[in-house]
Amino acid sequence: MIARPEQRGFRVVDAYSRIVRLGEGVGSSKRLSNAAMERAIEALKVCRQKLDERGVRRSRLIATEACRAADNGVDFINRARKEAGLDLEIVTQETEARLAVAGCVSLVDPEADGVLLFDIGGGSSEIVWLDLRNRYGARGFALTRFIRTWISLPLGVVNLAERHGGKNVTSDLFEAMIEDVSEKLEAFPLSSELLSAINAGNVHMLGTSGTVTTLAGVHLDLKRYDRRRVDGAWMDTDDVSAMVGKLLSMSYEERVLNPCIGEDRADLVLAGCAILEAIRRRWPCERLRVADRGLREGILMEMMAFDKVWRNNKRRGGGKEKR
Repeated sequence: MIARPEQRGFRVVDAYSRIVRLGEGVGSSKRLSNAAMERAIEALKVCRQKLDERGVRRSRLIATEACRAADNGVDFINRARKEAGLDLEIVTQETEARLAVAGCVSLVDPEADGVLLFDIGGGSSEIVWLDLRNRYGARGFALTRFIRTWISLPLGVVNLAERHGGKNVTSDLFEAMIEDVSEKLEAFPLSSELLSAINAGNVHMLGTSGTVTTLAGVHLDLKRYDRRRVDGAWMDTDDVSAMVGKLLSMSYEERVLNPCIGEDRADLVLAGCAILEAIRRRWPCERLRVADRGLREGILMEMMAFDKVWRNNKRRGGGKEKR
């Protein structure tokens, strides 16, 4: 994602994404496969080309759970540098959680006393409690200061689907996935305090992942995926339950044909739904806001805040440096 600072945010100049499943098989082998690395390197070459074409002078490039968990994660970083000309850093779980928050804070309800934010990835899932009861008018990027606690689960859609199966998912298999995730949630710090805050009634969920954007797209009955309608959409708890049930009732072939799922996600989306269900059962919020944004936006927000670009732009009437 390439963007230019604009007022208190940024305008996207160019963006590109591709599902490469870098962490495929890491759960069992502890290694990134050659095929997975090849897919990722090819995508990174496209990124390198875009950076060059746009004249980007400042960038940050990260790798997450797949490279953290794999014994040969550093080998992939070296290959990316040699073959695609890109220097990636393997970030910590804490950094990944913070960046997820930074990327989504603009979607926090300004009246909320708290937010349960989750980012369901391929190899890990980050869950963050933003405690906003004493925010005193803080908004936007400043809300990242209110992270009360967080956890990074070693479960994402790829490794959970590999462990249980993702194509033909029965109700029993789905419950087994939920139980798998629920066991990992036992380690969440301040779990009972979070539940008490939720029971007080002014905490909403904020989800960033292909899972929640897919649920929203199906909920909105989109004939083709439309980010403008999905990003920022609200779903109540009955809506979410209905959409999870709908996806669970579909065959693999039906999921492939759905325009908001497709072949890339058809064998992963129910694993994501199981992670979401485990979170909802432990901390039942009445409302969920959907974010079609995440780590990339978070990286840009942090970089721009660090560089004080908004303050500088205000002084000089705007800036043109691309990031």
